[in-house]
Amino acid sequence: MNHYEVNFIIDPVLSGDEIKSTASTYETMLKDLGCTIVHVNEMGLRQLAYPINKKSSGIYYCIEYTAVNGSAIAKLELALRRDERIMRFLTISLDKYAVQYNEDRRAGKISAYKKKESKKKTFDNGPAPVSAPVAPIAQKEIAPAPVEAAPIIEEIKAAVAEVAAPIIVAEEE
Repeated sequence: MNHYEVNFIIDPVLSGDEIKSTASTYETMLKDLGCTIVHVNEMGLRQLAYPINKKSSGIYYCIEYTAVNGSAIAKLELALRRDERIMRFLTISLDKYAVQYNEDRRAGKISAYKKKESKKKTFDNGPAPVSAPVAPIAQKEIAPAPVEAAPIIEEIKAAVAEVAAPIIVAEEE
């Protein structure tokens, strides 16, 4: 059996039902052509890298399937080309490493498909305690420099004057 993956972008102006029916159309088409659907991944609304048909976003779908031979690909791609709801599509033949990678993603070994853990931390006594909202930090008033800093400032001014004096003299000549 050969492993394939078809990715397609559906026009985002369609309703939710039309989007799901478009994706299910191609799932049933693959089943009718003798393919076995391994996994369907609805990636959702995403920004496009460049505008397509004056649209900057699209609904992404990925269908991973197996087939005895590649004859189903030509029929599937012809249907995808003719469908106005499909903005772009790409069919890929998967090698053994890509198949293993996809299986690992679905199993949660790779971060893309990891099952989301609940964000609430539970303690032995029950759910996490609710804390009161924290007030924003007030800006501190900047105090004037202490009196001890005055001699240091004078030393710095004198050092700058010594360094700058030869430069000024050179410019006058």
